[in-house]
Amino acid sequence: MSAQHAETVGDGPLIPRPERTPAALRAACAVVAPQLLAAYDQAKDQALAEAVEHGSIKPVHAYLIHWAALIEIERYPERAKAYHRAEYLAHVATAPDEARTHLTTAGGIYRDAAKAVHTA
Repeated sequence: MSAQHAETVGDGPLIPRPERTPAALRAACAVVAPQLLAAYDQAKDQALAEAVEHGSIKPVHAYLIHWAALIEIERYPERAKAYHRAEYLAHVATAPDEARTHLTTAGGIYRDAAKAVHTA
């Protein structure tokens, strides 16, 4: 967990919600989830390559929407902790029903974050 998470009291946002631009999302990622920067850069590069390959900006929009939701999760330490815990428990689950329960939890957190950035 980053130092920013440890310094936060309660579950207020660590940073203001960034604009949905590549530069703003990357800057936010560097603050709230620096361990995800390599994945962010890879996702951006892949989205741009797919956009060129298909002659469509839809892959870029999808990448921006997805990363805006992930950054929204990471802005709130308790939400991020619950999300990562659910993902981890789904990954290590030994029974399909157990994995499904944890994936449902993670999916709900992600959907709430996506809705929050969509309506903002």
